[in-house]
Amino acid sequence: MFPLAITGATAAVPDVTAQLPGTDALGPWIVLGYNGLFAAALLLAGATADRSARTRFFAVGNIVVAVTGVLSALSPNLLSLVALRAVAGVGAAMCAAGGSSMLLAVYPPEERRRVYGYAGAVLGSSLALGPVVAQVLMAVGGWQLVFVAPGVVAAIAALATRGLPDLRNHKLPAHFDLAGASLFGVIVAAAVTALGLGFGAGVRWWTPGTMVLIAAAAATGLVRVERRASDPAIPLDLLRIPAYRAYAVATGAFMGMLVVGLTVLPQLGSAQSMGPGEAAVMLSLLTVPSTVLPLLAARIARRWARPLVTTALLACTVTAVILQITHHPAALLVVAAVVGLCLGLTQGVPDGQALHYVPSQRGGAGAALFSTARMSLETFTLAGATGVMAALGPTSGMAVAGAVCLVAAVIVVRAVPARDT
Repeated sequence: MFPLAITGATAAVPDVTAQLPGTDALGPWIVLGYNGLFAAALLLAGATADRSARTRFFAVGNIVVAVTGVLSALSPNLLSLVALRAVAGVGAAMCAAGGSSMLLAVYPPEERRRVYGYAGAVLGSSLALGPVVAQVLMAVGGWQLVFVAPGVVAAIAALATRGLPDLRNHKLPAHFDLAGASLFGVIVAAAVTALGLGFGAGVRWWTPGTMVLIAAAAATGLVRVERRASDPAIPLDLLRIPAYRAYAVATGAFMGMLVVGLTVLPQLGSAQSMGPGEAAVMLSLLTVPSTVLPLLAARIARRWARPLVTTALLACTVTAVILQITHHPAALLVVAAVVGLCLGLTQGVPDGQALHYVPSQRGGAGAALFSTARMSLETFTLAGATGVMAALGPTSGMAVAGAVCLVAAVIVVRAVPARDT
């Protein structure tokens, strides 16, 4: 259901904003609200899942997604839809954290790296397929079906948990770092809001400025809380592992390039009077490689993970530069093909390589933190691109995503050992 909830919703935004009453500025928040609350709630959801009946927690998250999906299709205006999407993001965080915690309870330490690597590849491939599935659903039943369909899948998943064991972990202490997890959520939510609003025309400077101050205050409080916590919500010791940190930034940059590209390329194609056939080809070039290349990517990564990831990040940066020079339809197709190839050849690679540096007994914490970092950077990239595009136009959004990829490439080169096997 995640592909439809994230990238599928991106494809539905133009139709939704055209049909529902409300200011067009709310359109991007259909995606940003979901992504922002997902990233903000993930750490708290993970800690709660580990200390409760994991299967039941997963089921409740799916129920939240199911209910909000149906209600989203009935939304009378854009504001109510954005609010429902934010609640759905919390439910999705419960699903992701509960599902990851269930895997942790079932698989022994020596198998977790492989399992989480497959999970990362599946998630990336599904994200890429989201727009294609969304287009089909909109053709069949309108934009409402884009939100109902994930809800139906979530309801089925909730029903499928009936009869499964609770998978409780009685070894963990009942208390956990609630303050740290909550402050992290405030940081993400405030930062996403500030970046999404930007400082363009029609935005009063004090609104994003206030959000920046809130994020800074929460960050200061988080540092103090984590230093005193006996069991911190954010395992900072894992973030001190250079290669782990670098690969987390890399996968966030790739996902940011994908979600921004899914927003920007159709807009540029429409401005260049690109026909439906060309637009479909462009979308396929951007998404299909991620569904057919992950197995090849896994083989390449066995010996050349570091150069593979670095080259792909640099190639994504070059495509962003190309779009600053020309918007010709042929250039848009080339950009879509290059970005799609880079994403397809790196699906699941950073995930598996990062967990290679995490002690096996801490595989669950490593996977949860990695997912949080990836989702946070992806959301920050989309929010930053949205804010810049409001002032400078769609091409500038790809410039933001390209800059993030360039920074990620530098970090990977400097932090990951040359023989990264």
